[in-house]
Amino acid sequence: QGQVTRVRVLGALAMIDDGELDWKVIAIDPSDPEAHGLKSVEDLEDRMPEVVSGIREWFRWYKTPDGKALNRFGFGGKALSQGETLSIVDETHEA
Repeated sequence: QGQVTRVRVLGALAMIDDGELDWKVIAIDPSDPEAHGLKSVEDLEDRMPEVVSGIREWFRWYKTPDGKALNRFGFGGKALSQGETLSIVDETHEA
């Protein structure tokens, strides 16, 4: 059973999983002590440059123990901005 949690969207990664696009939204709980001053993925990369890379690499490798290939990423692996991500969220919500 799940729950809904309020988050602040920072950006997204465009993961290619088995040939299909699978958006990975990067967000933070606004009540997290680290959230102060984080308004975008650019802020996150400035303050904690290893986080986006760590998220990307985790998603790249996480299926390999099951014998599956590495996942790939669109946009050269670059995280999309908050504005681009919010547009994607709106588009996918409509679909």
